[in-house]
Amino acid sequence: MISLYVEAPFAVFRIFTAGYFRPTARFMPPSSAYGLLLNIAGIEMRWDDGKSEMTLIRSSGLPGCRLALGTPAAPEVRVLYQQLHNYPVGAHRKENADRCKGSKYNIKPVKRELLCDLKAYILVDGEESFEAAIRDGLSGKVKKRYGLPFLGDNNFLPNRLDLTSPPEEIRWWERLDEDAGTEDGTVTTRMTQCIHRSDMTQTRSALYILGKPRADVPERAWTEMYL
Repeated sequence: MISLYVEAPFAVFRIFTAGYFRPTARFMPPSSAYGLLLNIAGIEMRWDDGKSEMTLIRSSGLPGCRLALGTPAAPEVRVLYQQLHNYPVGAHRKENADRCKGSKYNIKPVKRELLCDLKAYILVDGEESFEAAIRDGLSGKVKKRYGLPFLGDNNFLPNRLDLTSPPEEIRWWERLDEDAGTEDGTVTTRMTQCIHRSDMTQTRSALYILGKPRADVPERAWTEMYL
């Protein structure tokens, strides 16, 4: 088992939504943590089947593990406004295409959430070869890697990526039953565990609650990662 500490001034983990408001999950989801670990280890998860419009995620051959996510405190949520540039589906706003000289011609203001002051501990309990590859990646021994490790947006890079044990007491994100009640002031959020890019009905997610500080890792904090 290894423990990875991630610290970043800004991060964002998009919830599946459409429209001008783009929210974020309140913490790094297990699916994003797993993708970050694969990037560090130099393990390619993308797969092009030559038929689908989108790049898929490999359905086999990825290392198995379970993850637990902890933090000293939940990151703060902030909001900003910016212009969204995209290529719309269909003929919507196609009259702007020529004037934009090949750039994305559907431009509109959007409201976006982001996380500030992210401090995350990722416990990895997995195959020995996977844990060794993560150690090699952090020490610079992995040569093949797709881009840089980032946190939901390629403008948001981590300040720290260290193999560091959590403090004696830390708050863990624990799965919460859908019909369970919560105390006032508790932080909850829905986080993706596994994303299926071509069939969203197969994407898995769960509701998580930020537990009280404790020395041990609760069983409900562990998420099995497999595709």
